[in-house]
Amino acid sequence: MTDTQVDAPGRTDGPKSEEGGGRLHRLIHGWSANLVQMLLALTQQLLLIPAFLHFWTSDMLAAWLALFAAGSLVIIADAGLQLRSINRFLAFKSCVDCDGRTASFYARMMRIYLCIVVVLGALLIIGTELFPPAAVLGFRGLPTFDTAMLVITVGTLLALPANLVSGLYRVRGKYGRAVWSQNVALGLGQVGQLIAVALFGSLLAVAIAYVSTQILFALFLIVYDAPRQLPFLRRARGRSAVSWRWSAGQFGLGFPFSIANLTELVLANAPMLLVSAMVTDRVAVAQWGLVRVISSFLRGLCILMTLPIGAELGHDHAIGDKVRLRRLYAQGSLFVTAMASLIVAGLLPFWSDFFALWTHGSIPNDATLAITLLLGSAVVAPSLMAFVFANHSNRGDLLVRTKGLQLIAFLILSVLLIPRLGPLGAAIAIVASDLLTQFGILTLVIMSQTLAHPLRHMLVLIASMVTIMLGGWGLGLAIHALVPGAGMFRFLVECTIWLVVVTLAASPLLIARVRRYVLAAVPN
Repeated sequence: MTDTQVDAPGRTDGPKSEEGGGRLHRLIHGWSANLVQMLLALTQQLLLIPAFLHFWTSDMLAAWLALFAAGSLVIIADAGLQLRSINRFLAFKSCVDCDGRTASFYARMMRIYLCIVVVLGALLIIGTELFPPAAVLGFRGLPTFDTAMLVITVGTLLALPANLVSGLYRVRGKYGRAVWSQNVALGLGQVGQLIAVALFGSLLAVAIAYVSTQILFALFLIVYDAPRQLPFLRRARGRSAVSWRWSAGQFGLGFPFSIANLTELVLANAPMLLVSAMVTDRVAVAQWGLVRVISSFLRGLCILMTLPIGAELGHDHAIGDKVRLRRLYAQGSLFVTAMASLIVAGLLPFWSDFFALWTHGSIPNDATLAITLLLGSAVVAPSLMAFVFANHSNRGDLLVRTKGLQLIAFLILSVLLIPRLGPLGAAIAIVASDLLTQFGILTLVIMSQTLAHPLRHMLVLIASMVTIMLGGWGLGLAIHALVPGAGMFRFLVECTIWLVVVTLAASPLLIARVRRYVLAAVPN
């Protein structure tokens, strides 16, 4: 976020203690890796499906989606241990023997992860034998479903210890390296899935292709890359004893982070289930699902933008560097807010054209629903910065209280509003619960504890948000009114003109002197 070169996180013993360039370089490296990871996730969920349908029936596709969802849920087994480890690694920054204590804690936590893999792996195998997934989920006609379920769940579980390495890399200024390594595994896995479905056409073959690259990625990080990048990890091999009491304590200390992030997961998926259950109009449910995909994508993009910043903030918080902490938090919060506002400002004026092209005109557009969800996604952007920083500054109790209240508020508002307003009631419940709790409690507490002038900073965020969204929205409406024609060509022309004008308007920020002036003007 600045033009100066600073020490890499974790550098405690001099200039040679750790590799890494400036903070801006690390942030850009992390953002670029996260952007590619999101594109790969979209490819997995959207673009591979037509390829699968070329070889499979709809029943086979439904079975694969169930397998994929089951594999995605295995991440719950982490139980907050990654964030617990990250906060301990950050706390060691202020210790005399930072590397030694980090190596010892890493070795003990790795043993816990390996125990989780063994115990849960055995339970999954036993559970599959006792309760065949094909019978439970209604896929009895697919003979390889049970084996594929076992492969995808146990295989994903085997890759779980890589979370510990990824967390350590995040603390040690190597966040982008871990994500880029994972991106390579995801890309190879998608190629493998296409080859498997084309050559074999079975669920089992695709499941093996999906998890094999994840396991290889985990082995690469744990066995080869981590000892090479961080040689001090070799010190504690075979020397760190782990007691059951200490291990149980780590689960207890990781529990608040687990609950907070599980609540975030529930809030991301529960609205679709509630709308499906309470709204009888299936067209309205489809409208809700489609608009929710875009708003969830925007929220996920904002979280990915904040993760590299959160690692840097955690470093400054751990070593007590309040000046850099305040500066980076203020600039990072403004950056994420501005990016979210800019994306929403570009979506709103062209939403009707985009929605018609996306759905081929088969589903009518609900403009009020779209505006509510998209504006809400931009308004809560500052709270995502606070959420990620809380995860990297050992504020588990605050996270549990805030996310618990958010879940309660969302459920109450949903029960009251969805029967009366339909999907719009769900949208209002999401935005209102975000504003009341994650923004009204978590963000204000974090800002008041971090910034010297939190109110002034909040006013700057609001002014920036309003200026960007109204300016971009107004520009888009003017372009929409002036460009003739219809269909895909008109939509592409509108978007191109809007992007060119916005790029020209933002071009002065490419000048270092202007950029420094703008960053210096951000109140921190």
